[in-house]
Amino acid sequence: MDYRRDATGWVLRLYMDKEGGVTLDDCARISREVGRILDVENPISTPYALEVSSPGLRRPLKTEKDFMKYINRLIKVKTNTPIEKQHHFKGQLTHVIHEGIEINMNGKTVYIPFQNIGKANLELEP
Repeated sequence: MDYRRDATGWVLRLYMDKEGGVTLDDCARISREVGRILDVENPISTPYALEVSSPGLRRPLKTEKDFMKYINRLIKVKTNTPIEKQHHFKGQLTHVIHEGIEINMNGKTVYIPFQNIGKANLELEP
C-alpha cells in the first residue's frame, strides 16, 4: 500500500499478488470491494484516487518474505552505505541468511544486510 500526492492529487495505491499472477479482473474486483469499505468507513478526509494493481515484473522487494519468494531470481539492489566501494548490485539472489541476503554476481558472492538495503527490485531475466 502506498498513499502519496502526485501531479494529479492524492493517490491510494494497493498492490496485490497471488500464485499464478494477478489479472485485470482481480484488480477490478478488489478495487470495488475496497472502494465500498472506504466509502463507508471514510478513513481519508481529502479527495483521492484509488488504484489497485500488481507490483509488476520489476516489483520491489521489501520484506524477508519477499526475498524468500524470489530465491534464484535476478535482482537489483541499491545499498544505503557502500559494500566494497559499491552501492549498486545486480545478480542472482541465492540465499536469505543471517539478517540479510546473498547475491551471486558473475561467480562472486556478495552479502548484503537487510538494514543496508535502500531499494531492491526484481529484474527482467535476459
